[in-house]
Amino acid sequence: MQKPIDVFITGACGMVGSHMLEMLAARKLSVVGSYYKPTVDLNEIKADAPLIECDVRYPNMLEQIIEKYRPKKIFHLAAQSYPVVSWTYPNETMHTNANGTINVFEAVKKVREKDSTYDPMVVVACSSAQYGASIKDTIVTEEAAFLPLHPYGVSKVAQDLLSYQYFVNDGIRTIRARIFNTTGPRKVNDVVSDFSSRVVDIEKGKLKKLRVGNLTTRRAILDVSDLINALVLLSDKGQPGEAYNICGEKVFLMADIIKMMNQIVGFDIQYEQDSALMRKTDEPIILGDTQKLKDATGWSQQVSFEDTIKRVIAYYRAK
Repeated sequence: MQKPIDVFITGACGMVGSHMLEMLAARKLSVVGSYYKPTVDLNEIKADAPLIECDVRYPNMLEQIIEKYRPKKIFHLAAQSYPVVSWTYPNETMHTNANGTINVFEAVKKVREKDSTYDPMVVVACSSAQYGASIKDTIVTEEAAFLPLHPYGVSKVAQDLLSYQYFVNDGIRTIRARIFNTTGPRKVNDVVSDFSSRVVDIEKGKLKKLRVGNLTTRRAILDVSDLINALVLLSDKGQPGEAYNICGEKVFLMADIIKMMNQIVGFDIQYEQDSALMRKTDEPIILGDTQKLKDATGWSQQVSFEDTIKRVIAYYRAK
């Protein structure tokens, strides 16, 4: 039998997963990743680690991977992760996110039928979207009610509660990581990546103006490296069965992002509002309380939002 590996990452060719794969492989951990319809160019991922094509909606390949590698930790990141897409494809969003989570835990149970000592830590990427209408002009704690405002948020509630019940009923150690806005190189379809790619096009003369949506909302946006550090720390020090918010520590107006980018690129960016970029529902502020995370792990944010924007702009300039 193959020696158990340290880490298995589902969704390893998404933005977060690809950076995690590289970071953990660089630490000389044994890592395996799975992917399906990757959002990241596979050629960009620089990690000495196997990548296996696997659609988490269907259990057979997941069962084979977990049976073969017996990972000590599983980071379940695979998801349909875009709220806007979930309005168009609600069934696929629920199928991928809810059933994919069931399939991960059921695969662990199948291995346990043969080996009762198998006891991985499963960290599930949940979301601040679960809180939805509970997010008011205040910081959100883990005790806030789940009132999601789109099918994506509902699917993440399902992931969260499924993880909890597998812990309670099957004794599978799990951490529910409620991830707030996060960005970085390779991110697509969020405000920082959209603005950065278009600003670079303006630099190159391909565009004249930046199209924007609602600039009055406020968000705490975390760098992907800080998120990954939080996830790894939780896998080591988090209390199994518990939920933890992971969020940036300072909120910014969306309009502030343009001002920061003005400084980075050295010119005043011209912009215009596009009604197509306005959401049906848009929380005025999203800020999560991370005290529980800090108390459990000693985590703190290391990368400033300004430095994150610089990294994303540099990424699009290089592309």
